[in-house]
Amino acid sequence: MYSGSGKRLHRALAGLIGTALLVFQSAALAETATLAVAANFTGTMNRLAPLFEQQTGHQLRISYGSTGKLYAQIRHRAPFDAFMAADQERPRLLEQQGLAVAGTRFDYAEGRLALWSRTPDLFTDGLAWLARQPERLAIGNPKTAPYGIAAMEALQNLGLAQALRPALVSGDSIAQTFQFVATGNAVAGFVALAQTRAWNEEGSLWLVPNDLHTPIRQQAVLLGHGEDNPAARAWMLFLASEPAKAIIREDGYDIPEQPNH
Repeated sequence: MYSGSGKRLHRALAGLIGTALLVFQSAALAETATLAVAANFTGTMNRLAPLFEQQTGHQLRISYGSTGKLYAQIRHRAPFDAFMAADQERPRLLEQQGLAVAGTRFDYAEGRLALWSRTPDLFTDGLAWLARQPERLAIGNPKTAPYGIAAMEALQNLGLAQALRPALVSGDSIAQTFQFVATGNAVAGFVALAQTRAWNEEGSLWLVPNDLHTPIRQQAVLLGHGEDNPAARAWMLFLASEPAKAIIREDGYDIPEQPNH
């Protein structure tokens, strides 16, 4: 027989054991998803990933790079469970090629293209500044970086592409493009608006009008490798949730109302 204090201790121990069993059960059910993520979304992922892991118990491994290079890796059977591209084209192609799970594509963000310099008061009117033909203007590689495609479209529509071509410094990804500007290796560059938030909008910033380029619709898709991975499926659901959308908006992206498939 237990005394009063002994009974209380017994109940406390039973509660601790029950809690421990729940923790071990959750750990046993937890999985890890490996994500391929477009470089422009790095800062936002740094906010989303911890929240997802806290809420679900699952873990994320994340590889960042240009959309084009990540696509090539997936084509060569890199073991990614989900792909968050900076365009719609590559996820669509992967679905056509049987490398992505049909019906799982959706637009998780629409990016804003910005002309940015770390130098304060360098420009307020980006068009007028570009017309003066600056030296060393950073741009994402249009072959691999959707933001580079958008930047070239904008320059072409402004009638400045040919004149500025000698000044262009090409980054493999929009992350490298941003680094060119942040380190002073380029006087300014076309980057994602979200990237400038880390600098608290220091320097000079000009939002490129949306009508100068094709919308930068960023699409996510569950890959065949992750079809049976609970963590990957949970991530896709989380990415489409209202808490995730709120963070994405805060970081300077728009959320498309209707996903394009």
